[in-house]
Amino acid sequence: MNLGDLVVRKSYGGDVTFRVENIVQNAAVIKGTEFRLLADSPLDDLIQVPPSRITERGQQAQIKAKESLTRLRKDRQEQSQRSGESALGGWPQAPKEAPYFEVPGKVLHLDGDALYLSKSLSLYEQLRIPAEGHHVHESKMAETLYRLLPRVRPDIVVITGHDGVLKQSNTYDLYSLNSYKNSQNFVAAIRVAREYEKNFDALTIVAGACQSHFEALLGTGANFASSPGRILIHALDPVYIAAKASFTSIRDTVNLGDVLNHTISGNQGMGGIETRGSFRIGMPRLQNLSTLKVTPSAV
Repeated sequence: MNLGDLVVRKSYGGDVTFRVENIVQNAAVIKGTEFRLLADSPLDDLIQVPPSRITERGQQAQIKAKESLTRLRKDRQEQSQRSGESALGGWPQAPKEAPYFEVPGKVLHLDGDALYLSKSLSLYEQLRIPAEGHHVHESKMAETLYRLLPRVRPDIVVITGHDGVLKQSNTYDLYSLNSYKNSQNFVAAIRVAREYEKNFDALTIVAGACQSHFEALLGTGANFASSPGRILIHALDPVYIAAKASFTSIRDTVNLGDVLNHTISGNQGMGGIETRGSFRIGMPRLQNLSTLKVTPSAV
């Protein structure tokens, strides 16, 4: 068994594929390839699998991910159409060139997994959402946010990586932060972000990973968090919610039922509170859009 090998756990019926991140004596630290789960496992419980192997659970997640991303792209197009209708409402006839520009909410994304971060930034780019991402170990996220927030000045912060319930003993308390691998680190990061901006509509915080302490994350100041049902969440679930917040108009609140039910893990994986969107339109159309890092519009 080597670092980077893909494995499944015999004791769990091989339901989730992991990548070996570290090996200490007869145990390994493993991270989910589709799900944001961090776990420890005895080496003799692991079976190495080829890169081409996809578990049934992984296949279901991939199908749901494609459906969710298709819906995101459709929602993004519809938002642009609504922007045009709103901006052109005062014009006697439609101009040849759109007289407005779009300003989606800016995302600052901190991720404990470099591969997931790359996938997330690619999706933001596809959706034309301004985003800055950093690969940061979960234990360093609070201090990193303290340094980055004043410079980046985001509308939305994503705090995610890997988590999981510690089951080293027969008794564990799901309402104690000590029962989780990284929830306490996410709580510390949320606290820094919420001290920076107390207004829940001025800074939207999306936090958590697989099985995270939902109540603690929400209670500390997150707008959206995982995981109400202590279930596995997909790598792109936090991105889905951040994207929806980014292109929901500031005049509207993010539709909770719509956004949570259309994440890949559903409303047992992610939950949240009523939150205003961050999307704005501006006029007149800018000649140099790159200076503001905004999105050009088309009619």
